Amino acid sequence: MKSRWLVLLVVVIFALGVVAASCGKEEPSTTTTSKATVESSTTSATTPTTAQETTSSSAAPSGEVIKLKYADQNPDTGWEGQHAAKPWLEQIEKAAGGKVKIEAYFGQTLFKGTDAWESLKAGVGDFAWCFHGYWAGLTSLADVITLPFLPVESAELGSAVLWQLYQEFPSIQEQFKDNHVLLTWTSSPYYLLTTKKKVETLADIKGLKIRAIGGPPTKLIEAMGGVPVSMGMPDTYQALQTGVLDGILDNWEAIYSFRHYEVCKYMTMVPFHLVYFTQSFNKAKWESLPDDVKAAFESVSGLEGSKFWGANMFDSAAAAVEGVLKEKGYELTKITPPEQEVNSWREQFGKPLWEQWVKDREAEGHPEARDILNRALELIEKGL
Repeated sequence: MKSRWLVLLVVVIFALGVVAASCGKEEPSTTTTSKATVESSTTSATTPTTAQETTSSSAAPSGEVIKLKYADQNPDTGWEGQHAAKPWLEQIEKAAGGKVKIEAYFGQTLFKGTDAWESLKAGVGDFAWCFHGYWAGLTSLADVITLPFLPVESAELGSAVLWQLYQEFPSIQEQFKDNHVLLTWTSSPYYLLTTKKKVETLADIKGLKIRAIGGPPTKLIEAMGGVPVSMGMPDTYQALQTGVLDGILDNWEAIYSFRHYEVCKYMTMVPFHLVYFTQSFNKAKWESLPDDVKAAFESVSGLEGSKFWGANMFDSAAAAVEGVLKEKGYELTKITPPEQEVNSWREQFGKPLWEQWVKDREAEGHPEARDILNRALELIEKGL
């Protein structure tokens, strides 16, 4: 009997041990599952942050350098490239503090000079050297600065006058509206260079074949009794050398760059006329630039930039011409007609063209044309 109870006790104790062992194995399983759940939650919580950081790092940083294309019809090795364009572009990059990198296309490698305004408008380049003598009538109000015998003695003065006219007259700005104008500048006065004959009086001009640009300068030579000839500047050296031309209306930079001092003997020191230019920007590109980059451009543009271009592209070439004459032994005799003679030319031939310019502009719907002319004369008289 005792042994039967003993066996039963052993069985019960064994059964209780199995149950206890089974309950003890479930606790580690529950803990492991809970830990796995926490790790999974941590991973899913940090994934959006990591993705956001990845997206942010792949975007262009706010300090990225802005690359801009500049176009210029002239070679970078020429007078304009060395003394005006390249120094000015360097000023821009310096003012921008490394935020702008300019890719310069000289020598018509991006587009032809004659296509500059429309190419800029189309966005082929970002900003460019523009000679407005190519586009007759495009900016007819600014043409006031090209009227013959205006008493402008330097390109720096002409450039300052034109910029101030641009600033003061909304109708002038309107004619440039397709692109954004950074600065304006003019040539030095165009003087008369001749190969064989001195020109001191009106009678001396009669019958001379003289290269002149279109518009008022051509009409002026015609009215004075000369024979105006239209010809590309690169062709003028040989034409002067061979007698196809007797003379040329010329500025200091062209005299130096095209070596007219080699084939001309006389230079009549009368300011026949000026031509003008702009540095202009594609409008949409300009508006897309950050304000600080715009400010960098403006700091070397406007009035001071206009004067810089006039002085460095043109006025500075006068000394270069004198230097090369001395160095190479050429003679270019300067002739200064009496003041009375020059005043006579201005009254007889210049002012009628001034009046015609006013009438033509008024006919185009610009009643302010006379105000523009009068203001130009005031600014010229005031000087720098």
